[in-house]
Amino acid sequence: MSKYEPLWKYIKVNEKAEYKISYEEIKNILGFDIDHSFLTYKKELLEYGYEVIKISIKEKYVLIQKNESGI
Repeated sequence: MSKYEPLWKYIKVNEKAEYKISYEEIKNILGFDIDHSFLTYKKELLEYGYEVIKISIKEKYVLIQKNESGI
């Protein structure tokens, strides 16, 4: 199990077309701050039908969208 799996499951269960989720919200879901490893783990999100579109370090949010291509 990936350390980010609780976040992926949260996104999948809520089934919104797009998430603009703050670092603080992510911390509340996971119980820890995201770190550099997020760049590697974000690929797992494709298995849940979503993909990371943007990571804003300055504004501290992650933009996630439903993957319509079916990958």
